[in-house]
Amino acid sequence: MSQENNLETRDEASLPKPTQAGRIELCQEMIEEAMKCLGDGDKKCVLEKTRELIENNCHNGYAVGKEVSNGVKDVVHELWLVSDNEVWCGLLRMLRDLGISKKWVREALRLSTKDLNRWLVKCGIDWESKATRNDIVKVIEGLLRERFGWSEVRMCEEMFQFIGVDVNEFRRYGIEPCIWLDGLELLNNLRKPYWLGLAKSDLVVWKYDGGIRLELNTTNAVDAVFFLKILSMIKTPSLKIKRERGTPGMKYVHERISLGYYVYLGVNEWPWPIELNTNELERALDGFSDEELAEFIAGEIDGDGSVWYDDENGYVAAAISACKACPKRIVLDVLKEVITKRFGIVGTIDHFETADVLVFRGEKAVKLLRRVVKYIHHPLRRLRVELILALYDGKISKDVFTRLYKQTEYEQGRNDIKRNHGLDVLARAAPQTHTHGGTNNP
Repeated sequence: MSQENNLETRDEASLPKPTQAGRIELCQEMIEEAMKCLGDGDKKCVLEKTRELIENNCHNGYAVGKEVSNGVKDVVHELWLVSDNEVWCGLLRMLRDLGISKKWVREALRLSTKDLNRWLVKCGIDWESKATRNDIVKVIEGLLRERFGWSEVRMCEEMFQFIGVDVNEFRRYGIEPCIWLDGLELLNNLRKPYWLGLAKSDLVVWKYDGGIRLELNTTNAVDAVFFLKILSMIKTPSLKIKRERGTPGMKYVHERISLGYYVYLGVNEWPWPIELNTNELERALDGFSDEELAEFIAGEIDGDGSVWYDDENGYVAAAISACKACPKRIVLDVLKEVITKRFGIVGTIDHFETADVLVFRGEKAVKLLRRVVKYIHHPLRRLRVELILALYDGKISKDVFTRLYKQTEYEQGRNDIKRNHGLDVLARAAPQTHTHGGTNNP
């Protein structure tokens, strides 16, 4: 380094720093100037003064005291009240770029988390792009991979171990329990028909002013990992946790922990209609290629579907359910007709007290599962499908099938580890299952 550069560095380092009293006085003067700009109706001036206040750390209560920091919040709030869309969005971008926390902004603007997120979507602002959370997650994940060999497969293995599935025993017979991870990266494209299938089952799609919210909720151990992983193909989900009372008839469950994962999208990012009548849904499915239709069916199975082997009667079954009195009920009739017409596979609709179920049994179920298996990503359902196909293809004996299938079954009349332990398995499978912190924590 040259002598001139050394002198410049030394001179910069030796500049006097303001005392706390001096900083407070400086901040108070700038707050008064900002308020004067507000009184004059000069919003550009207020924005500049706000920038100066933050750059001088006047918003930091630890540095200047609560009274002064609240004064900065008052400036921001008053500007918000008298502004329009252009100024609102400009203010939010400036605060993000200056590294201000969303919590500080919420407090200054007197907005809830939900309302602030709406504004961020409306303004097209990705707050996380400037924040450190995602960067930290990536660094930690890299260290875990490098130092400890942690990976998505390790996460999968931990999840299965938690629910009593021996992955090594399955692998000895050529069945890969973590195959559900294959192809997940393709679902970063929301135009994949899988997403429409999931939206017609478990995925809740909310539309509000300025954006779309996608949400998946569960108390189930397997879904806790699966729902998080599937939404993370779009962006890192946020998590909300809340306590729920036990369900009538589940005497072993007095209180359940519900996990809700959600992401916010811009108004034009969700490519599918949120509501479809019978004719519109039929036209949409008819417009799919065979592979696209298989993706849609897989999304339905991953959401409100089930796959099982009826040992007593000796047949395989694949089913998709819907409540009787909800809009999703129309899917069953349309899907039954489309699958019959396209694939020559005939199902039946069974009627129960509160739900109807589209069911395929025996060879029909096997034929359908062969068609859609590579698009099924629900860990337990995919494992059952792989196991069933291995039996039908003669790769394993009936005795081996029975022994392995037993590990995938839910225990009736007991506090089954596969049910109502979503939070437990999330902690066990972490840190690969990372999320943003949420609200409503127990």
